[in-house]
Amino acid sequence: MKRIICSSAVISDTLEILRVGGHRREERVALWLSKAGAGTPAEVVEVYEPDQVTDIDFFKLPPESMRALMSHLVSTRRRIVAQIHTHPGQAFHSEADAAWAIVQHIGALSLVLPTFAFNTTPHNFLEQVKIYEFSPSSEWDLKPGVGPDAAMEIMP
Repeated sequence: MKRIICSSAVISDTLEILRVGGHRREERVALWLSKAGAGTPAEVVEVYEPDQVTDIDFFKLPPESMRALMSHLVSTRRRIVAQIHTHPGQAFHSEADAAWAIVQHIGALSLVLPTFAFNTTPHNFLEQVKIYEFSPSSEWDLKPGVGPDAAMEIMP
C-alpha cells in the first residue's frame, strides 16, 4: 500500500482550494505533489490546483489543463502522490470519479471529502476523508485513514 505524509499547512491550503468550489455548489479537485523519486512514504510538498470543469457531481480536467499539469511536473521535478476532491454529500469514490480520475495507475490514491469539505479541519481530516487506492484489478479499494495500516499521516 502506498503511504503519504503531509503537514497541517498542506491540509489547510487544500481545504481552502476545495471550499471555493463548495461555495459555488461544485465539486473541486486538488493534487498533492511530492519530489520526483521520493520513496514511501511520500511527503506532500505542494498543493496544485489545476484548471478544471466542475459541477455539483463531477470534475474533469480539459486537455489544456492536463498539458499544463504535465509541464509543471517536469519543470518542478515533482510527481502526483494523490488527487483529493469533494462531494456534496457523503464521501465515496463514485463512477464519475473513476471515469475522470487524473491518476489511474496501480497504487494511485484518490481522497474524497464530504459536504464540500465545509466541516473538515486539519484536526478532523483523517476521520472525514475516504482514501481509495487503485488496485491491480482496476478497482478503487477503500484504505484506512487511521490506525496502524493508515494510508497517510499528518505532521504538525
